[in-house]
Amino acid sequence: MSYKKAALFDLDGVVFDTEPQYTAFWSTVFARHYPNEPQLATSIKGQTLTWIYERYFADKPDLQNEITAELNVFERDMKFEYVLGFEDFIAQLHQLNVNTAVVTSSNKEKMQQVYDQHPNFKALFDHVFTAEDFAKSKPDPYCYLLGASYFGVKPTECVAFEDSVNGFKSVKSAGMPLVGLATSNSVEVINQYTKVIIPNYLQASFADLCNQL
Repeated sequence: MSYKKAALFDLDGVVFDTEPQYTAFWSTVFARHYPNEPQLATSIKGQTLTWIYERYFADKPDLQNEITAELNVFERDMKFEYVLGFEDFIAQLHQLNVNTAVVTSSNKEKMQQVYDQHPNFKALFDHVFTAEDFAKSKPDPYCYLLGASYFGVKPTECVAFEDSVNGFKSVKSAGMPLVGLATSNSVEVINQYTKVIIPNYLQASFADLCNQL
């Protein structure tokens, strides 16, 4: 069969099972500053910190610094635990000589926390793209088009793994096949963007996923 040439992974909710922790953090932040909009903690998923500040805390540099300090403390204490089955799945891709990359809205400072907890993390991927690499935030397709370009392949020759609505929109706008992780959204929501949905990577076969895309 013909495998996809590159697999591009979002980070939170796709590689690491961290979304519940982030939802709790941002729920607390928005409860203080936007008490009448409880949905904001989930609607920002997949966005860069810069985008969040420009959208909700513009012209408030002191407040931005305060939130950043809180977030840095929070992320230092976070547990970055792999989504079930991920390590075996990424090993499967290596055996198939599929190019792999992380495409995350997280910044380099946050990624250093990941590297500290998982010293072998970088070795799992051919490249790690962070917020600093992107001219535009999700749901813009820029980040995924950059991933395809890095490997010199067409978007249709890649497969993206995402869990957030902003991520789904980014992938689809890039014209890229999508596998949805049901870690942050319901199957009903993900079905609007792709029919190929997995709860985690246990027993996941890259060949089978490619056949379904």
